[in-house]
Amino acid sequence: MAEIVYPPVIAAARTLFRVLDIRFHMEGTEHVPRSGGAVLVSNHISYLDFIFAGFAALPSKRLVRFMAKEDVFTHRISGPLMRGMHHIPVDRGAGAGSYATALRMLKAGEVVGVFAEATISRSFTVKEIKNGAIRMAMATGTPIIPVGLWGSQRLWTKGRPRKLLQRHVPLTILVGEPIYPKRGENVNQHTSDLHARLSELVDRAQRTYPEVPKGVWWQPAHLGGTAPTPEEAAALDAAEAEARANRDQPPA
Repeated sequence: MAEIVYPPVIAAARTLFRVLDIRFHMEGTEHVPRSGGAVLVSNHISYLDFIFAGFAALPSKRLVRFMAKEDVFTHRISGPLMRGMHHIPVDRGAGAGSYATALRMLKAGEVVGVFAEATISRSFTVKEIKNGAIRMAMATGTPIIPVGLWGSQRLWTKGRPRKLLQRHVPLTILVGEPIYPKRGENVNQHTSDLHARLSELVDRAQRTYPEVPKGVWWQPAHLGGTAPTPEEAAALDAAEAEARANRDQPPA
């Protein structure tokens, strides 16, 4: 694929992060293969996570094709960029097409990025995850690369004002060892194992973060922050989904 858009976007992001003095700490980037297909699976705490999860693959000189909701591709600003970077639009009402596209890219040797929680975690813990990443890896014989992100929620997350120009924010990116699901193995067991691996990475990123203040909104409740608990976050997500469904219903 011709890469006209992706490299300049990466260069612009790197320049901006240097200006803002975003303090990156990255570990395990050697686990991203330098060639061949792979499914990169990250936790999801920010609207910017596709940028930072993608950074995990840059030391291996790989570009990640992220699966993202279709709305991002129809936006007048983000749409041309997403299409130009060859990311994969996901229609949640008819996901078979995006799944087939992801399989085709994996078989062609691309790295496909997946946020297996589907939506941003308001509790900043790893929510229940979908099994699509496992099924894609099994179908194509490619490894899964788990990635734990921490700090990106301070810049822009659900229900909070954007602070995109905030300076000196530490940002942690931890890449775990590859997982190799084989065709015919138990999908649910692999999904559970992936959830555990992601949770372990995120917990380590949280506990080793350079700033661990008590009582801040961006810390999970179990570490002394004021973020919603997983149960409270689930209730907020359910209420949001119900409101969206009611809004989308045609008038009687």
